[in-house]
Parts: sequence; structure tokens; C-alpha cells
Amino acid sequence: MTGTEPDKTGEPEQNQPERSQGLARAFFRVSLPRWRGGRYSLSRLFFNFYLLAMGSFVAIAFTADFVISTAQRGITDDYARRFMRGTITLIEDELARHPRHTWETAVKELDQKFSYNLSIVERMTLDSALKPEQVDKLDAGDIAIDHAGDVMYHRLGNSSKVLVVGPLAASHNPEQTERLPLEIRLRLLTWSLIGLIFGIVLWFWVRPVWRDLESIRQTARDLGDGDFAARSPPARSQLFSPLADTMNSMAERVQQLLATHRELSSSISHELRTPIARMRFALEMLAAATELAERQRLGAMMESDLDELDRLIDTSLTYARFEREAPEAQFSSVPFADWLIDQVESVRLLGQALTVDVDTSRLPPELHIDLDRKLMPYALSNILRNAFKYTREKIQVSAELDGERIQIVVDDDGIGIPAAEREHVFTAFARLDRSRDRSTGGYGLGLAIVRRVLEWHGGVATAAASPLGGARFILSWQARQ
Repeated sequence: MTGTEPDKTGEPEQNQPERSQGLARAFFRVSLPRWRGGRYSLSRLFFNFYLLAMGSFVAIAFTADFVISTAQRGITDDYARRFMRGTITLIEDELARHPRHTWETAVKELDQKFSYNLSIVERMTLDSALKPEQVDKLDAGDIAIDHAGDVMYHRLGNSSKVLVVGPLAASHNPEQTERLPLEIRLRLLTWSLIGLIFGIVLWFWVRPVWRDLESIRQTARDLGDGDFAARSPPARSQLFSPLADTMNSMAERVQQLLATHRELSSSISHELRTPIARMRFALEMLAAATELAERQRLGAMMESDLDELDRLIDTSLTYARFEREAPEAQFSSVPFADWLIDQVESVRLLGQALTVDVDTSRLPPELHIDLDRKLMPYALSNILRNAFKYTREKIQVSAELDGERIQIVVDDDGIGIPAAEREHVFTAFARLDRSRDRSTGGYGLGLAIVRRVLEWHGGVATAAASPLGGARFILSWQARQ
């Protein structure tokens, strides 16, 4: 039994990423617009928009016309009364020259000389034909107007006879009769031109919108089919530009999470092989061991391997949680020099016989810095734990205020980090060489978590060469948030 034996726990390395991708594909399939198979087309979208917009426009136009007509009706009635009062007075004077029983004959003769329909009716027949306010005007000797029939009524003196002028429709006037179809044709032509121009404008507006919808639909389909590298092209219309950007950001985030999940599954499966293989080997040796000292040594080896598995799982879960849901930093102001000394003292015992110095002499007196009291200690402790693994004798922790940014510098006299690898060490499960392998007790996750914490503080974690001969790690972020 060796560390190269195939790992029976490797199933998560293959199945878990595939399961995650399947869930992501199912999400995007559910999210697809229901326009597949030509069920929705550009022409249908155009006509729906056209009918909706044109119908709304016509409804608004007629409503506005009705409201304006109603508001102006009183003004129009007064104008019509003033306009027709002289004509009606002339007709009334002409009828006064004739006996009352001949008025109907005289009105017929006068009807031939005017452009109106003239007739005489009895007063009692108009109570149901006119509105009450118009009846009051009629009885008061004024001109009553029937808007429904476009007719005017005027009572002749104190008699029961009422002069009827109208209907004032164009059908009585031959010239107006010929003009009416022309007005209808002009109105129909005007509305047709308005509808055509509106349709052309709407087409050129709907076309880029449709193209954007098609692009987003195709991107969603590609993502649903598992192509998480698919991205929606820049939208042509401002209407869908935020949607395209949001979809691209979501796709990028899903791709990043899947890559992280795949990397974690693969790396953890690889890391599990060695302690599990060692434990299996120790169990076989334990079964054959007869001496107590040998059995105790093998038991201690298995206990050490169990501790290693526990640390691996705990650190991996922490990193996965930080990658999955970035916590929102809760800033508070702390007296920085005292805080830094307390944090170093809390992990100093892990350094055993190492010399750990803290230098706060370059900090202004009574300096207060904004930081998250829960996250930042996690980052600093990971930096110090990393230094403890590779330091020979001494660790120097210092801090200074550089403009508006605070810096924590951790130097060690260990083996150092090559310049080409200084950025790589902040990648999860990254190791440099045999001198920085699992024998030191690390898994390459501590520094990855440090960088995440500094990013949430709006800062950065970097590595450099130390004046002590080893590695230097610098934590820098804004002093005032």
C-alpha cells in the first residue's frame, strides 16, 4: 500500500463538478425565453407592438377630442346662438306678417330661400326631445339646441308654436354633401400616412430590440447546453444593455464558481490520497505488530493523519465558503498598534522557539484604523502561520501609515519565494517546490484566503523579498473606509 494507490474517494473529483454543471445547465434551460422553434418572430413582435401602440394612440386621440369637445361645448353653444339669432329673428318677423294658421305654408316658402331645414312643431312635443336645461331656455324665449340632432328651437312669441331650424347636417346643402366624402377621404388619408410613418419608425426601433433579444436568447441557450464561456454581445439598444451586462456577469460568476468547485474537488481528492494511504498502510502494519512500542508509534501516525484530514477539510470548507458567498466587511475603528500586538501575541505560541518581534514605532500615536474585527485577524493569523512553517529563527512584524493606506509587513529569514512565483502563492492549493510541500503541514489555501480578505477590505496582499533573507508579505488597505 503506497500513496500512489488509486483513491476510492476520488468520486467527488468527477461527479461533483458534473453535478454542479448539470444544475447550472438546468437553471439556464429554465431561464430560456419561450421563443424556440419559431414560436415567436420579428414580424409578430412588430405587429403586436404596432397594434398596441397605434391602438393606444388612436384611443388617446379620440379621448382627447371628446374631452376638448365637451369642454368647448358651452362656448360653441353661445357662439352658435349669437350666429343664428339674427337669422331666426328675421324668420320670426317674416312669420309675424302672416296669419298664424298659414305659418306652416310660409315656413315652407322660406325654407327654399335658406340653407337650413325649417319647420314648425308644437311646444308640448319637445319635452321628451330636449334636455331639461334646454327646455328652460326654450320657455325663456332663448334658443334651445339639441346636440344629438344638430337642431335649434325657438318659441314663436307667446304661442305654442316652435320654430325648428335644422338638422343643420350637410345633407341639406348640395355643396356640403359633395364636400363630406372629400373630408372623409382626407381624414382616412391622414390617418393612413400617420400609421405608415409610425410603422416605419416602429420597425427600425423594434429590429435592434429583436436582435438583442435573439442574442440574449442564444447566449442563454448556449449556457443551458453547458457552454459557460458563452457571452452575450454588446446590446444595440439601451433597453437591453443592462440585461446583457447582467447575464454576462452572471455567466462569468457561474463559470468562476464551477472552476473553483472543480479545482477544490480535484485538489482535495488529491490531498486526501496521501493521509488515507498512510492510514491504510499503518492499519496493515498494526495488525502484524506485536510490540507495544511499535503499535503506539503506528497509532500516533494514524492520529496525525486524522488531524491532517481534519485541518484539510476545515480549511477547504472555509475557502469554499469565502469563494461562494463573499461576506460584507463590517468596519469598525480600532487602536491599531494595540490591536496588532494583541493579534501577534495570540498566535505567538505556535512559533515555539522562534523569535517574533513587533515594531509599531513608525505608526502615529493614537492611530485608529478601520477594519473588520472578524476577517482581518483571520488574514493576519494565516500570514503568521505561513511564516512559522518556513522561518529558521526570526520573524519581524512591522506596520506603517503610507499616505491614506495602512500596511502590515511580515518578514522571515526562511527559504524565500522566487520572484516568478510570488503571485502564484496566493492561488488555492499552490505549492512551489519540495521545500514547501505538505510536509510543512500546509495545503496552499491560507494565502488564498488572505488575499480574499484583503480584497473585501478594498486592499491587496503581495509577496516580496525580505531584508532578513526570506519572504516578505505585505497587507495593505485603506485606513479610513
